[in-house]
Amino acid sequence: MYAIILTGGKQLKVEVGQTIFVEKLAANEGDEVTFDQVLMIGGEKSKVGSPLVKGATVKGRVTKNGKCKKIVVFKYKAKANYRRKYGHRQPYTRVSIEAINA
Repeated sequence: MYAIILTGGKQLKVEVGQTIFVEKLAANEGDEVTFDQVLMIGGEKSKVGSPLVKGATVKGRVTKNGKCKKIVVFKYKAKANYRRKYGHRQPYTRVSIEAINA
């Protein structure tokens, strides 16, 4: 059984036991989170929402809050002696999926 959920402006296909990385959530490590924006539930009997499946939820547990690897942003203009270098680390939350309730 799998579900397609909407979180952080992205759609993710999740299954029980899977670990996913999502945009940072306001939850601490060990907290239980519930995703209630379920777009589809698949398996033996599929349910497709319009746009959401009513009453469907996906439960998970936060295993880590962290930051991704740094990306370097370098701005440069030729012949103008203009150079700017800075980095960015996107925060994330790692969630382990525990249950899909249809």
